[in-house]
Amino acid sequence: MGKIFFLPRIWQFLEKEIFTLPGRIIVFFFCIFLLLLPLIMDDPYLLRVIIFSSIFAIFAASWDLLSGFTGQVNFGHALFFGVAAYTSALLNLHIGLPPWATVPLGALMAVVAGLAVGIPCLRLRGPYLALATLAFPIILMGVVFTIPQITGGELGVSGIAPLARSRVLTYYICVGLMIGLGLIMWKIATSKTGIILHAIREDEIAVRASGINTTRYKLIAFSLSGLFAGLAGGIYTHFMKIAGPSTLEVSLSFQAIIWAIFGGVATIYGPMVGVFILFPLMELLRILPEIRILLFALIVVLILLYMPEGITTWIRERMEKECPRCKIKNAGWRENCRVCFAELK
Repeated sequence: MGKIFFLPRIWQFLEKEIFTLPGRIIVFFFCIFLLLLPLIMDDPYLLRVIIFSSIFAIFAASWDLLSGFTGQVNFGHALFFGVAAYTSALLNLHIGLPPWATVPLGALMAVVAGLAVGIPCLRLRGPYLALATLAFPIILMGVVFTIPQITGGELGVSGIAPLARSRVLTYYICVGLMIGLGLIMWKIATSKTGIILHAIREDEIAVRASGINTTRYKLIAFSLSGLFAGLAGGIYTHFMKIAGPSTLEVSLSFQAIIWAIFGGVATIYGPMVGVFILFPLMELLRILPEIRILLFALIVVLILLYMPEGITTWIRERMEKECPRCKIKNAGWRENCRVCFAELK
């Protein structure tokens, strides 16, 4: 009876929050497709690609939550990923904690790393902030190489417990966390906190003049970004069963930026879409190893040339209309706003 009682509420939520906009409908059915995929096709390689895409989608969205919304450009986002990866690996290997404990603890250490980066960089802006954040993962990588008896040096830390006993269960854990954490980040971005973060990006002086403590909100952004990136790093470590210097590489930070810009900055879902397009594309281009990177770069440049605000923003603008009165998004086929009933052009 309890389940039947909640069915009308679930339908009401879907009708009001999901089925009102074409973009949300596409995302909803794509998530359903991901959840049903192992029942249709259980190819290990395909599941592995989707698992990696899910992990990196969380990572890319966490960069967008910081840099896309507040304008605090972070060129060293891999720091959070790597700190959580090493923390989860060492706690599992030396203390014997299971993945469900090491992943949150690794994320908490990433939050500490976020504060460690955010506090000294508060007064920096633009390229100075970007270069300062770039230095932190490089410094940490030097520390990793300095104490190989703990971190494993260049070889990293291996022998870590897997995330789950089977590939299908691991798939559902990663996809489920990607959907859940993505929804949480999107809710944060559309909340009062997200609006303030967005305002800081547009004009921090005006926000400070209105009485808002911008320092506190920027630290919140660094902490939240570190938390979600850390969760991605911990999941990645237990899936790969190894934590190495690759989790701190500068290239990983720039990959997050490419995914975010390709998908659409300051949207949360844009970077996630970017990952699910570009990561499988890179795997597909393995059939042409000699020109793989060239083709990938050409595709990215062409997309950004004709869709400078990202592929999701470009598609959304053609499927949705903004109400001139209340600024609410509406489906492109509507003639009147779904909220204030104003006429849509």
